[in-house]
Formats: sequence, C-alpha cells, structure tokens
Amino acid sequence: MIIPSVPAVFGNFFLPIMVGAEDVAFPRLNLLSWYCYITGGFLALVSIAAGGVDTGWTFYVPYSVKTGFNVLYPMSAAFILGWSSILTGLNFITTVHRLRRPEMTWFRMPLFVWAVYATSWIQVIATPVIGITLVSVLLERYLGIPLFDPARGGDPILYEHLFWTYSHPAVYIMILPAMGVVSEIIPTFSRKTIFGYKFIAFSSVAIASIGSLVWGHHMFTSGMADFARIVFSFLTFFVAVPSAVKVFNWLATMYRGSVYLGPPMVWTLMFIFLFSIGGLTGLILGSLSLNIHVHGTSFVPAHFHYTMFGGAIVVFFAGMHYWWPKMFGRMYHFGRAHASAVLFFIGFNLTYFPLFLAGMHGMPRRYADYLPEFTIYHRLSTIGSWIMVAGILLMLGNLIAALFNGRRAPSNPWGGATLEWQTPTPPPTLNFAKPPDLSRGPYEYPTEVQDA
Repeated sequence: MIIPSVPAVFGNFFLPIMVGAEDVAFPRLNLLSWYCYITGGFLALVSIAAGGVDTGWTFYVPYSVKTGFNVLYPMSAAFILGWSSILTGLNFITTVHRLRRPEMTWFRMPLFVWAVYATSWIQVIATPVIGITLVSVLLERYLGIPLFDPARGGDPILYEHLFWTYSHPAVYIMILPAMGVVSEIIPTFSRKTIFGYKFIAFSSVAIASIGSLVWGHHMFTSGMADFARIVFSFLTFFVAVPSAVKVFNWLATMYRGSVYLGPPMVWTLMFIFLFSIGGLTGLILGSLSLNIHVHGTSFVPAHFHYTMFGGAIVVFFAGMHYWWPKMFGRMYHFGRAHASAVLFFIGFNLTYFPLFLAGMHGMPRRYADYLPEFTIYHRLSTIGSWIMVAGILLMLGNLIAALFNGRRAPSNPWGGATLEWQTPTPPPTLNFAKPPDLSRGPYEYPTEVQDA
C-alpha cells in the first residue's frame, strides 16, 4: 500500500504537470502498470481467502519452501506488484529526461520531481532482485532446485541477503517521494524560497545511492563477519546524513518565514516530529551492541511504524490536503481537518511509543501472546489505535464530504509557485490550457495566499 501511495498517486498526477508535460512518456505502459498492481492486489487477497500466509511477509526459507500453506498466490502477487513498480519507475525516468520544458533545467525542477526521479531509479534497479528471489523460492519448492537447502549445497542466508538487498531500498521508495512532498509544502506555507535547494536535491540522490548499501543491518544476528557488521553499521549511520540535511533545510526554510498553519502544514510538521523519532531509533538499531539487545523485539515494529506510517503515510495525508483542491476543485472544512490531525497525532503516539518501551524490556515481536508484565503497554497501544482510527475516519469523512458540498476551490488557494498551480482547477485532459509561465523559479512567491 505504501510503495505506490505517494510516487504512483501524486507522481502520476503531478509529475508531468510540474515539468510542463501533457502526460507521462508512456501512457499505455502506465496503464499496464496499473493493471499489474490491481492483479497483484487481487492475488494477495486470494492468498488470504485461501488460508493466509504462515511464513510472514518475509517468506524466509526454509519455512517458505516446506510449509503446507500455499505460498504460490502471495509470492506471485509480490512478483506482479514488482512489475508494476518497475514500469512506473521507467515511465517517470523517461518523462523527466525527455518531456521537461526546454526552459526547465535540472536545477529549476521542483524538489518533488527530484525525489520521484531518485525513487524511480531504485524501483528499476532494486525491484528485479526481489523478483528473482521469489522465483528462486518457487523453483526450489515446486521443482526441487536446491538453491537454499544447505543439505544439498544451498544457503538459507543467501535468501536473507537477496531479500534485504531489495527490501531496505524499498524503504526509500516509500519515504523519498514523501520527502519531496514536504519540500513542496513547507516553502509554500512559509512564503519563503526553499533553503538549500541543491542540497535537498542531491540528498535525494544520495539517499537513493547509499540506501542500497545498508541491507546488512537487518542481519546482524544472522551470522556475518565482524568486519562486515562494522561496515554495515557505519553505512547505516552514514545514510542518515542526507536525511538530516533535508530536515535542517526544512527548518531553515521555516525560520523567519511567514508560516501559515493550514491543514497541509500541520500534517507536515507532524511528519517532521514523528519521522525524527523513527530516524533516531533507526540509529539505535544500526548500533551493533544495541541491535543485539532489541533485534526481534517490538522495538523494531515501533521504529518501522514511526518511519513508514508516521513518515510516508502522514505525508500522504499532507499531500491529500495540499493537492485535494487542485485534483477535485473543492475545498474541505479546515476545522475538521485540524481536529483529525490532532486526534491522529495523539492516537499514533499512544499506539506505537509503548512498543518502544516493551521492546527495550524484551517483548518479542510476531508473538500471538505476551507475558503479564507487558499488559500495560498493549492496553495503551490498543486505546491509542482507537483514537488514531477515529482521526483517520474524521479526515476521510471531511475530504469525501468536500466532494459533495465543499466550496469551489480557487485555482491557487495556497499561493504555490510550481506549475500545477498555473493550471485550471481541476486540470484539463492535457494539463495546460495555455503554455505555462517559466519566467520564475519553482519557489519564488510573488502572489498572496487566496482566502480559503
């Protein structure tokens, strides 16, 4: 759900507009990627109806080879979904290279485009690895080819390496486009040119590059040479540097800016807080001594949810509030939007922060039951989940209600400077009613925010 949420949804809608194009480079390939996604999603649901997946989402061997449950459906689903990801990445790369307006040089592109562009390279380069890995498991399971069976010369640890070679870069497929959305919202709602444009742009490329080299930190307890563990630990800390560059540049953009706390900005500020917790706890997991203590505990899903849910999905909510008027031509109710954000923030932290504490005290992950001393953490987490879901339902209800009775949106309600705000609302079939004006940069704000 997360991988296509920001790059595929907002990328397909806004990347061509932001570079001044009428559509993506390969519209039919784009449609094929959608069919692949729907087919893969359908097979994933079929696998649940057929009895579920007892291997967990990682499909670790040898269990995925020997289990009596049918793993063909979920593995086929993941394989087909991978094709959707690859096709989308190829489309976006070609669109950025070939369909930009001549006046739009590399360093006049919006930062969301930079983020999606860097993400697309990860999709194209890393996704085939997981496809080959899944096919290898099916070959061993159904044809008896001994790729991972140590009794016949295979290596089960090889599967872990192949799996995480893709699955850690997949984290950046999820978070990089979200960071691009943040880089659009913050300057718009601060009424300031983005601070350190080139640093933010290059940090997206750096995250995409270095993020492909850190898969080994998932395997510190699987058995590897001490030197390899030291290298992977160092790279884990190193990949945090470009992420920190983005955070400090966002804060510098807001400094002495005319900050307007509209709903998109509220969700964006929430992202910075939650993602910072996720990032800092990721460094704890990257530390060799601490990783031995918390590996396989509830500390890990707590960190992951602060990073992915508190990161990518919170920014998806921010992007929905930011671009909803442009996509659908209707304004939502600001009071309900702020109330939903407050409910979500309280519920989110109450849901996931207790899992950090439980993990530090040794609560294992992936267990169906728990010892009595962990009861308080689970009770708090359960109550928090109710509050969080209430916030999400209020947010969705507010957005959906806007479609039917929301006030008609002006063409540029936030006073944005990127090209999507030069199009009619909602945009026409070929995006632009007249050639876009590229006489100013993407973060120059001569206009005032219209009354929304």
